[in-house]
Amino acid sequence: MGGRANAVAAIIAKDVRLFARDRFYLFISILSLVFFGGLFWLLPASVEATAPIGVHLPDLELLLEQRGAPPDALDDGLDQAGEQGLEIVDYSSSRELERAVADGEEVVAGLDFPADFLDRVAGGQPTTVTLLLAGDAPEALRPALAGAVRELAFTIAGEEPPVAVPELEEMVLGVDRSDAPLTMRDQLRPMLVFLVLLMEMFALASLVAVEIAQRTVTAVLVTPARIGDLLAAKTLFGAVLAFGQALLIALVTGALGHALGTVLLALALGAVLATGFGLLAGATGKDFIGIVFVSVVLFIPLMIPAFAVLFPGTPALWIRALPSYGLVEVLLRTSGHGDGLAEVWPHLAALAAWCVAVFGAGTAVLHARLRRM
Repeated sequence: MGGRANAVAAIIAKDVRLFARDRFYLFISILSLVFFGGLFWLLPASVEATAPIGVHLPDLELLLEQRGAPPDALDDGLDQAGEQGLEIVDYSSSRELERAVADGEEVVAGLDFPADFLDRVAGGQPTTVTLLLAGDAPEALRPALAGAVRELAFTIAGEEPPVAVPELEEMVLGVDRSDAPLTMRDQLRPMLVFLVLLMEMFALASLVAVEIAQRTVTAVLVTPARIGDLLAAKTLFGAVLAFGQALLIALVTGALGHALGTVLLALALGAVLATGFGLLAGATGKDFIGIVFVSVVLFIPLMIPAFAVLFPGTPALWIRALPSYGLVEVLLRTSGHGDGLAEVWPHLAALAAWCVAVFGAGTAVLHARLRRM
């Protein structure tokens, strides 16, 4: 037993020296930590909860006062339309409003009322309000603002809406996150952690492929070391390296602030997953180009769950079936929503199952490759 442990330790020491001498991968590892950590702190730390809406209605307060309507009738109309969190920005001319909507920095949409809007509404005559939308404005603003204009017209005319709105009983399916939206930092935190893991996957794959191409493994196997010792050393080296890098970026990005034990377990499983893919890529790649190709083929689907976090709604079933989904979901829920082990254990279980499958496949392919040498 002691001989096997000494052989594994000697191989790990050799791998550490090779990694330290490889300036490219050493530079990439350090750069990824610095770049991703710096990028995280440059991202917005808060969520803008209001949608600014530009309004042009000549002499709004004066006309409302003359008609006996409350000064905040426009705000009441927007609230009665069912849209909360809208911020009204007044513009003195149609041209200024159009310029502001086209620019998209101050407002996301605009309502351009004609000068005789209040007179025509009070007299029961038809009128037209121009709705201005930027090209990237949310689709939901169209019916919301149209309803706001109708509610404003009824308010000014002193009439009740022609249809009575029934009372609704609200029921939220699943966990209600509407009162706690995630910031851009919270959304991108899992992606940054997983990118670091993928960087170490690529480094391990390159190390394995280079040793196979240069037949360094043959020289190692001439010694009392066995194939099992070599596999154990690569596994430990890759997992510890990936876990250490992931732990550093997690510390920098604040991913360890909630459910410390759960996050550490998720990072450990993520390191094992990256090691398994690294062994698989290194065993199948014959040269640097081959490693890059295999790594990219693995990289793209593994990053999809991290990108899916940026879009609202429940991810599709095929996204939830990807190996990296469990890790991304655990990091998102623990650091973003403050969930604990009781809420995320199904995702940890799925991640652990994928670790067993991927690590088993990686070691099996590498073992078969070494036996043929």
